[in-house]
Amino acid sequence: MRIAVAQIVTGEDPQQNLRLVETWTAKAAEAGAELVVFPEATQRAFGYSLDPIAEEVTGPWADEVHRIGREYGIVIIVGMFTPGEPAAEDDRPRVKNTLLAVGPSVFVSYDKLHLYDAFGFQESRTVEPGEREVRFSAAGLKFGLATCYDIRFPQLFRSHAVNGAHATILPASWAPGPGKVEQWRTLAIARALDSTQYVIACGQGLPGAAGVKAPEGAPSGVGHSLIVSPTGEILASAGDAPELLIADIDSETVERAREVLPVLTNARQDLGL
Repeated sequence: MRIAVAQIVTGEDPQQNLRLVETWTAKAAEAGAELVVFPEATQRAFGYSLDPIAEEVTGPWADEVHRIGREYGIVIIVGMFTPGEPAAEDDRPRVKNTLLAVGPSVFVSYDKLHLYDAFGFQESRTVEPGEREVRFSAAGLKFGLATCYDIRFPQLFRSHAVNGAHATILPASWAPGPGKVEQWRTLAIARALDSTQYVIACGQGLPGAAGVKAPEGAPSGVGHSLIVSPTGEILASAGDAPELLIADIDSETVERAREVLPVLTNARQDLGL
């Protein structure tokens, strides 16, 4: 299966961001991809109010993404925001940080499980956490879904793998900072190795590299998207500017990796490891 990673930089306007989705989906389809991954917060970049644009996955913005997928015959994974519930101790409105996966024979959504309360940022103030893992199948392969900060929790990737996933798709808006690019790349490779699956990591590009001014202090993205094999080989990688990555993935590579490196079956289940 040929896959694409569309490292873009989104802004405040959901409709303008939707036009980016269509433009880059067309590029992915032209390259022969059957699936294209966009970053977290594609609908609206972080740093802007999220509650006013949050909508259900059957709403008009999501419907347009679905239309694009049908038109180009490609599965699209895109980051958006859906309505959430206020925290028990607060009446401040919250959203859910949602991944939408739509296209031929695919319609699922995933709400980010692990919220980014780290490095001085507190996502949980405005975002309600998800409650369940999500996987889907396309073109004979099984995919797990994860979002950004989820990459620091290997148990989620392992769970996808033991439940049959050949790859985990990881959209992100990875916050900039000292050493953050190195951490991002290291974690993506580690998650592929410790669960013997592909990791398809699509980050927002660096705003400055795309001529976009991001709100100060927002986790706006650093780029450096990458596609990693089940044995830790980087199959494709980006710099900090908008870029389309293409790679071919297959189930046989995953099966061979799990034969020679059986970490999933060697784990000590009696100790809960």
